[in-house]
Amino acid sequence: MSLASLIDRLGRGAQPWPVPLSQAAIVVVGPSAAGRRVTAARVLAQLFDGDPGARVVATPGAAEWPFTHPLADSNAWPTGPLVLWTPDLHEAFVNEQGNSTRLVTTQPAYLLQLWIDAMRARGGVTFVATADLRTMQHHAQDALEAGGPWREVAIVEADDHPPEAEDGGADTNAGPALLPDAFRSAIPGDRLAAAGRAVDEARTPARLLALASACMEVNDLDNAGAILAETVATAPAWAAAQFEHGKYWLRRDDMVAACDAFGRASALLPTFASAAANWGATLGELDRPEEALAAFTRALAADPANAQAVNNVGVVTRELGRLAESEAAFRRVIALTPDLAFGHYNLGHTLFLQGRYQASLNAYTAGQQKDPARNPVQASRLALARLATGDASGALRELQGCTANLPRDYRRQLLGDTQTVAWALLSASPELRDWRVVGDWLAAELAKP
Repeated sequence: MSLASLIDRLGRGAQPWPVPLSQAAIVVVGPSAAGRRVTAARVLAQLFDGDPGARVVATPGAAEWPFTHPLADSNAWPTGPLVLWTPDLHEAFVNEQGNSTRLVTTQPAYLLQLWIDAMRARGGVTFVATADLRTMQHHAQDALEAGGPWREVAIVEADDHPPEAEDGGADTNAGPALLPDAFRSAIPGDRLAAAGRAVDEARTPARLLALASACMEVNDLDNAGAILAETVATAPAWAAAQFEHGKYWLRRDDMVAACDAFGRASALLPTFASAAANWGATLGELDRPEEALAAFTRALAADPANAQAVNNVGVVTRELGRLAESEAAFRRVIALTPDLAFGHYNLGHTLFLQGRYQASLNAYTAGQQKDPARNPVQASRLALARLATGDASGALRELQGCTANLPRDYRRQLLGDTQTVAWALLSASPELRDWRVVGDWLAAELAKP
């Protein structure tokens, strides 16, 4: 298909888009299908004006992307300059699974990264898509926030549509088929049944992966494990299969196997930040901090504004005693997510270990102000920061308040941990004023039967 014929089909007589389009990926977003088509035609007109010889390749229907492998196969594309055309991009991301079980092949960052990597390998390719704004807000918020690979995408706001042209919100893709429809269901059992029927029709790696995800969602781990083993054996070089296998091993509490699976996923798709981040998290659990730090660094290379990965760098460098690096990481977390309480709490912990007690108290206080749950562990640390700055009575009030309504065993554990840190603080600062106000109270509470 030529660009000229596509422009003619989408919007006859479209004028060029009035701004430069330098990104290789352009997504027209709006609430109206008619408005999206008109704007897409204007975008395409400008592309056509810059390269009249470009050809259009329609991608597979977006709703089928999560269940297609391989998906972005640049070897199958014709030579010469290309435009990859995807109407209704949002259909690829619709999934009613919970975040902890969400099938990776429906995740926007994973899918977009596949296309971007293929486009980079091929060269001379522009990706143009349309997407429904409301669906993106619900299923692909990271796209609208320019997170991960979306930072390489130009998000173009669709023109206002003429009311008489409105047609219900669809562009040109057909409606969902068996598996896409299943993942739109709010009922996990319905999803499992549909995924089973899809596998009965064709035992492809993508359908097997969808079935394994549905099994894990209903806690059928035995079948999930068997299906994932088959999937990985059939498609060992598919990063998504390795990633889902890692999730499965986490459910089995096998950290070594999970670590290996996430490591393979990251090696197969280095630009997918979530694979490297999960790899780093499992390496951290296995007490391999240097390797964990390298994995988190890889995640940040793919997604520099990933606050969770930055936070993990702060935690690991703190464990390694590299407190200046830890502080810098947590300050970056706060800059990225200023309303996240734990960014401030983690900064407070690092500053406390540096002996910067007033700064630590300020950070803990900021965290508590943003924490409606008033996390008791963090409140106890805030109390210790008060003690370290000489406010023993304030520290005692804080401890009494945050532990008053805790279950007995949890309260004793928290008080014991607090006493240990208080003794360490006293050893480092023997001149600490009024420390016995807190020390004696802790000892008396822990002596109670």
